[in-house]
Parts: sequence; C-alpha cells; structure tokens
Amino acid sequence: MAGLLDRERTVAKPGFNRWLVPPPALAVHLSIGMAYGFSVFWLPLSKAIGVSQPVPCPADMSVFAQLVTTTCDWKISMLGWMYTLFFVFLGSSAAIFGGWLERVGPRKAGVVAAFCWGGGFFISALGLKYHQLWLMWLGSGVIGGCGLGLGYISPVSTLIKWFPDRRGMATGMAIMGFGGGAMIGSPLADLLMKKFATATSVGRSRRSWCSAPSTSPPSCSAPSATGCRRRTGSRPAGCPRPRPAPW
Repeated sequence: MAGLLDRERTVAKPGFNRWLVPPPALAVHLSIGMAYGFSVFWLPLSKAIGVSQPVPCPADMSVFAQLVTTTCDWKISMLGWMYTLFFVFLGSSAAIFGGWLERVGPRKAGVVAAFCWGGGFFISALGLKYHQLWLMWLGSGVIGGCGLGLGYISPVSTLIKWFPDRRGMATGMAIMGFGGGAMIGSPLADLLMKKFATATSVGRSRRSWCSAPSTSPPSCSAPSATGCRRRTGSRPAGCPRPRPAPW
C-alpha cells in the first residue's frame, strides 16, 4: 500500500495528456466544497431532541455544559462554530502541511485528506447519535477541517504544476469546484434529510468522497497539451515539441 502512494509512483509517463488532470481535481473540490453548505444542517440539528420544536437549555447553562449535555437542544450559534473551525483548520493545515505535500506528492496527501474528511464525519455522526456537541466540533471542525485543508491544496498544487503557463486558469478550475460543491450538496443534503426523517428523527445526510488527482507532471516546466519542455531548452525523452495551447 505504501508503495502505491509513493511520490515516484505518481510521476506521469511521457506523453501523458495534462487535460486529464482537471476533472479529478474538480471532483475532489466538488466533494469537499459542501463545507460551504453546512448551514443547511443548523436548523435540523437545533431540533435533534425536540424534532418539531427545539428543547431549550437553561439560560444559566455554561458553554462547557452545553458541549456535553444530552437533555436539551443545541443553539444554532453553538453549531455555527463547526463552520468556523472548518476554515480555521483549513488554513492552518494547508500552511503546516504544504511542504509535506510537496515531498510526498498529491496521492498520499489526497488519501490522508480523505481519511480525515470522512473520519471527521464519522466522529460527528457519533456526536449526533449520542448528542455530544464536542464530538461534532472535534470531528467536523478539527479533523474534518484538516482533511479540508489537505484536500484543498492537493488538487491546486497539482494543477499549477501541470499548467505553469496558465496558473490562474488552473487555480480557477479547482476553486470553481469548491464553490460548486455547496450548490450541489446543499439541496442534496436537504433532500436526503427529508427522505430519512421520521417522527423521532430529523434525518441524516450522506455524501461521498472522490479520489484525489494522483498524477504529477514530469520534470519539465513549459507543458504543451501532451508534454513539456525543460527550462534548459533541451527536451527529455518522451517530451514532444510544444504545441499551440488549445486556448
């Protein structure tokens, strides 16, 4: 398994078409982009116990007590901290593990991101089952946020390497997916919650993870549609002469 994830296994062979890289990068960002649509869960989760109407907590209940209580519903303001933690740890993990990503390659980083993102939701599901808000903060906010950061920079870093002549376009293709994830995921989550809702439950949503773009470009710097050319001017074996870009 470790050999499959090694950086050496992700280097593209000569003649690899770089336009095959954007679709999986877009798919990754579509998956993790649902983080932008998490507000669709706040109202149902604020009625997790009461179902039809929230069961309010005592006015004098401390923040810590609200994190572990099982007798009253969470406030939307408390649930919103998951969203805050998401993006705090997105930026933190991207900054901290960016160098590690460059060393190990996008495939290993993408797999770690998938485990963090999916594992975070599993922990949050336990928090919902046992009505423990701190588990939801830990799962979706902290661990899921780290997965979000790694899943965010892996496709972007890979696309920039494949499209050094169109860095803005490459970055834009990935970010488009990140924003589009909420556009697709929010109505889907709402549909699934309604489908699985019962008289005693507000329902649950399910989502999938798409595999990360796992191919790195060869050691060249000015790619054409199928290959690239070294900065020195000499072409390595398998790197054809640059062709006019399609755009």
